[in-house]
Amino acid sequence: MPTPSASGSHDRPPLEPIVVLRPRRTDALAELFKEMEQGTGDLESVAVPDSRSWDEGETQELPPVRVDGRNSAPPEGRFGFGPGLRRAAITIGVAAAAVIGFGSALLLVARNDDAAAQPPHPTASAEPTPTATATGASDPDGEGTLREGDSGPAVTDLQERLLRIPDVYANGSTSGTYDATLKAAVARFQLWYGIRGDETGVYGNDTRQSLESRTGSGTG
Repeated sequence: MPTPSASGSHDRPPLEPIVVLRPRRTDALAELFKEMEQGTGDLESVAVPDSRSWDEGETQELPPVRVDGRNSAPPEGRFGFGPGLRRAAITIGVAAAAVIGFGSALLLVARNDDAAAQPPHPTASAEPTPTATATGASDPDGEGTLREGDSGPAVTDLQERLLRIPDVYANGSTSGTYDATLKAAVARFQLWYGIRGDETGVYGNDTRQSLESRTGSGTG
């Protein structure tokens, strides 16, 4: 393809490419057709029977197809369960379910009748339970515990022992009555001497042992 000159002239139209035409070789194609026409003379024509004239009695049933070494199931309605057998199976199943339900209902009614016929079992009579009396054995502070409201010789002994402890029960009474003043004195004694085992203001075992160890075994 020629290129425009270097002079830069654009007056001439661009040149189109030239198409090269080559003649087709048809000799081989013509020889092929000739061979095909010559070969038809050796063929024998066979008459094809009409498909409508076949006898259906001559047909044979194909064996069942084997799937994984086993014969496939026969077509439904011939060797399997047809619509009639299905309806019969459904009817039998519904009847069996109805019989089972009716029998269960009768059994339940019979059990209820037996339960109603049995006499009620006597229940244990509500016997009053004995309440624990306020004895020394059940006292959490120990046997012989003294507290506010008590009176007697044991309270008098407590008052006399507390009078021997300085500034615990100063000028206290020995009337034998466990009043609020004596309770405060017992609580003061427990606080000063670090007694933790008894209730505050209650003369229990721990307070008794600590007081008797400081005042001796007898009164004076």
